[in-house]
Amino acid sequence: MYRLRVRFQREQPVRFISHLDLIRLWQRTLHRAAVPLAYSEGFSPHPRISLAAPLPLGVTSQAELMDIYITGWVSPHFFTAAVNQQLPPGIKILQVYQTPLTQPSLQSQVRYAEYRVELATGKDPAEVTSAINRLLSVDHLPWQHQRDTGTRSYDLRTLIDNLWLINCCPPYATIGMRLRCGSQGSGRPEQVSLALGFSHHPKLIHRTKLILKPN
Repeated sequence: MYRLRVRFQREQPVRFISHLDLIRLWQRTLHRAAVPLAYSEGFSPHPRISLAAPLPLGVTSQAELMDIYITGWVSPHFFTAAVNQQLPPGIKILQVYQTPLTQPSLQSQVRYAEYRVELATGKDPAEVTSAINRLLSVDHLPWQHQRDTGTRSYDLRTLIDNLWLINCCPPYATIGMRLRCGSQGSGRPEQVSLALGFSHHPKLIHRTKLILKPN
């Protein structure tokens, strides 16, 4: 058995596909490409495919990671060429490499996610930079937001590793965010945007990197 790690992009045409639908899409695509998938054991076997961190609806990405277990060796070059031919517009494989079977699950290795967030604003660069510095200077930031299961209360500051201004040219500003992403909690760019004083939902949220725990 082999374990391939796949980095792929998810662009505008597929930004509203749910996590489960994305898994099904990959299963169908890999079958059409004749990839020798390994299956789980039990009464309902399914292909052994796992994604690093589900992408929220409406968010695009150039950094999605997926592990695929296969029963026979397939070269990364052949895999990329064969599978990309079967993928719909908006999804494209960027990199494939082999990773040890003994490594922990991909999802358990994720520590941070980086985003490029475009926001509507009338503020100038100095004002945006000042808002970023103020937020980063606090030790705690009590926060609440509504979920289907009720109100969730937490310390938003613990989920923010770093923020930086990429560019600012009113009526838009683009901010870089490195947020925690894992079992202990995941930062949400739209919540951080509110904490920075931007009242409107981001015009664009694009995930640029997933950072894994060092081996």
